[in-house]
Amino acid sequence: MSDEQSAREQEYVGAIGLVTPLAAPKPPPAPAPDETWHFGRHLNPGEEGEEGYVPVYDGTAWVYYGKDHQGVDRPVLMADGFNTGPSKLDELYHGFERGEYPLMSQLRDRGRTAVIFGYGERSASILENAEFVIKAITKLVDERRSKQPLVVGGFSMGGLVTRYALAKMESQEMKHETETYFSYDSPHRGAWVPIGLQAFAHYMKRGNPANSGLSDQINSAASRELMWQHIATVDGIPAQDKERSDFLSALEDIGNWPTRTRRNIGVANGTGNGQGTGIRPGVVAFRSTGMLFPGTITYTQSEGDDAVVAELKANFGQDETITTDGLPEIDGAPGGTLASFGIAANTLNSLPFGKAEAPVPEICFVPSVSAVAIRDLDTTALLNTDISAIDPSESELDEFLCASQNEAHTKITEELCSWLLGKFDQR
Repeated sequence: MSDEQSAREQEYVGAIGLVTPLAAPKPPPAPAPDETWHFGRHLNPGEEGEEGYVPVYDGTAWVYYGKDHQGVDRPVLMADGFNTGPSKLDELYHGFERGEYPLMSQLRDRGRTAVIFGYGERSASILENAEFVIKAITKLVDERRSKQPLVVGGFSMGGLVTRYALAKMESQEMKHETETYFSYDSPHRGAWVPIGLQAFAHYMKRGNPANSGLSDQINSAASRELMWQHIATVDGIPAQDKERSDFLSALEDIGNWPTRTRRNIGVANGTGNGQGTGIRPGVVAFRSTGMLFPGTITYTQSEGDDAVVAELKANFGQDETITTDGLPEIDGAPGGTLASFGIAANTLNSLPFGKAEAPVPEICFVPSVSAVAIRDLDTTALLNTDISAIDPSESELDEFLCASQNEAHTKITEELCSWLLGKFDQR
């Protein structure tokens, strides 16, 4: 994966990525928001008033008024996705505005208040972060200058956080005054991180606890809630994690979706014609060629039982062969892609004596059928569903749009954003 490709990843919003891509330049600071709202506060070492003391909040909203407006009007709340650590709102603004399509400018030119919402900890439970989104929605309802309804949604995990927040508000008879809920390549039916990569992350930690970052991220609360299949240890059996089961039960308890909105809509960064990325199953996707983990190889996912997905080796420690049973050919499925293997190779290349390559850097991360909530992920046939050929009412969303090509997860495109903005303005 080239430095240019790594830098380009920073233009996309909310990616789950094993780590932030290396060598990606820091984006320029965002314009100062018209208002900054904080919700909750973490315990922080030191005392307020001490030199160097910086409060850390559980949720932060940057509020940008619409063009020629002097207050909150027709607000659109956009929630961040998954990663580790606090949301980086400068980077989030950069992703929304300075890529292929200037989403922030387009919203503000339409007279809408654009609200970027970030979390104090992106890997915390979706249920926890939804509580701070609820506070932001309540404040928007109170602060808006007119009685025009809200638009509320998010990118990647942010679409699930806001979905839960709105549905919970309804279950508690709280007024969210939201006309349109939207999700942008959100994994409603689950996201995919290759089992071989998960095993390798845990293998690195087992060999040296100092190398725990990737494993800890995979085992974080939000990651367990998002992943369709998860393993917590090198020798774990892929399955739906209990925290995901609990999250889905919590959603069901409050009705699964907001129902007092006028419409629930979503877009997918993957195609809707059943055409995948062309990645073949069972081929080498990642290979360690240096002194660290020499001979370690991971493969793209194959169907069937005893499918080898990784051969893990180290100078010290036990070699491991990782296999799966009954999983589909998901790496090449239609969907929003993530450079999972490429990022892993870059990570290893950054370590002393590390050297690696990724013949298959990018794979499917959020299948199209997951992003538009129309099919499960259990079989290759379901993943490759020709969505355009089936009744749209089979989706749990009222309306949706799939991209014309498989592209990077949460990539901000004119195709998807212009469709969304048209729906926002539809009465």
